[in-house]
Amino acid sequence: MKEELKILIEAKYPLIYLVTSEEGRSEQAILALAQTKPQRRLFVWTVTHGIAEYDQSQNTTQHSTVSPEAAIEWVIRQRDPSTGAGIYIFKDLHPFIDSPPVTRWLRDAIASFKGTNKTIILMSPVQNVPIELEKEVVVLDFPLPDMKELNQVLSRQLEQTRNRRISTEIREKLLKAALGLTKDEAEKVYCKAQVAAGRLTEKEVDIVLSEKKQLIRRNGILEYIEEDETINSVGGLEELKHWLRQRSDAFTESAREYGLPQPKGMLILGIPGCGKSLIAKTTSRLWGLPLLRLDMGRVYDGSMVGRSEANLRNALITAESISPAILFIDELDKAFAGSTGSADSDGGTSSRIFGSFLTWMQEKVSPVFVMATANRVERLPGEFLRKGRFDEIFFVDLPNKEERQNIFEIHLIKRRRDIERFDLEQLSNVSDGFSGAEIEQAIIAAMYEAFAQSREFTQLDIIAAIKSTLPLSKTMTEQVTALRDWARQRARPAASSVAEYQRLEF
Repeated sequence: MKEELKILIEAKYPLIYLVTSEEGRSEQAILALAQTKPQRRLFVWTVTHGIAEYDQSQNTTQHSTVSPEAAIEWVIRQRDPSTGAGIYIFKDLHPFIDSPPVTRWLRDAIASFKGTNKTIILMSPVQNVPIELEKEVVVLDFPLPDMKELNQVLSRQLEQTRNRRISTEIREKLLKAALGLTKDEAEKVYCKAQVAAGRLTEKEVDIVLSEKKQLIRRNGILEYIEEDETINSVGGLEELKHWLRQRSDAFTESAREYGLPQPKGMLILGIPGCGKSLIAKTTSRLWGLPLLRLDMGRVYDGSMVGRSEANLRNALITAESISPAILFIDELDKAFAGSTGSADSDGGTSSRIFGSFLTWMQEKVSPVFVMATANRVERLPGEFLRKGRFDEIFFVDLPNKEERQNIFEIHLIKRRRDIERFDLEQLSNVSDGFSGAEIEQAIIAAMYEAFAQSREFTQLDIIAAIKSTLPLSKTMTEQVTALRDWARQRARPAASSVAEYQRLEF
């Protein structure tokens, strides 16, 4: 990005929009560019102090330039060679940029900058570009610190505390743990780990990671999920499990050296309550990668124009910065169901969000694996289902007899060590048409019944709970049948028995 910014300034681009929350680090990068030949003076505008030359005392502040309109007019009027050839940073102009006078002054500035060495850089954590400026402005995202920059932060922390003797392995773990944080956040986290333990060692990596999780949660859009269950806690779905186990080392350097591409993602379609979300969560432990849940409901924000798009962009940037990682989107069909006709309902925000997400999925090069689940395939836009978006589309059907028996065994072992008194085969037979979630609830209902009578629950209690439950497969027969018909030719079965049958049939 810094090289791109340098090229734009040297090419005399008049208006650049730099999206960043790290003002100090961004200013240092721009100052370094301004000091290269040909040198340019650097000015900074804020709504509190107006325009001032960078790193100068407040006595040089142009107090008559506090208003955005006056500040842009002042920049246009600069004819002196010493000030005319300059870079002008405008901090947090986004609340004012939709004002007709400000938009007009910016367009006047662009026209007057032709043939000059003047560049305005709009620096803001929120991207808000009026339609009048879309053809004139170049938007850049200032990247978060990489391993090299974080290493400098860590080295300074070690020097300050006279704790310079750490192994290369521990240093690498501390650096990887801080990926995705800003420079200031990394400094605070390393300092916290130092204070908490007295020195930075491998044990303090957990402190850095825990703070990182808090910072991700503070974002409000991404959620850091920690799942205690393993993939063995999912009953059935052996074909899907096999596919995931095959790719457990897909993000390692050995896979790159072998020539394998990084997996893009997978879409899991199926009937509600059959383990789609659980398989996505347990994959995190199987692959040893952090799991980030993207809540699309929190992405949409109507408080300000462009806020929703900025929310999605920031969430994706954060996911990329801590990659390799798994980005989990639950119920994708609900998240993007209204994207095709959103122009009348929300001014096209949903359509823009949908388009941005599709573009990111198609063009991303960072190792972020997208795991998405959906229940209603007819609600999904066709663009999601075309080849190239996901590596594979799996269909999770209701569990068969053997899978139901396995599910009963898993849930009973969770609650009782001795399960020999239960006839799993009989339980499997009487629960035909039940999903995994419905089987679990039947066991819980049986336990409540027995607990209320101060006794241990039995086989008959579970059978009675099953008999009193009407499964989803019967209440929504048409929907289940339609989903099965669609998936038969378009998706890969998650159950090994069905997959083997289809291979033999082929």
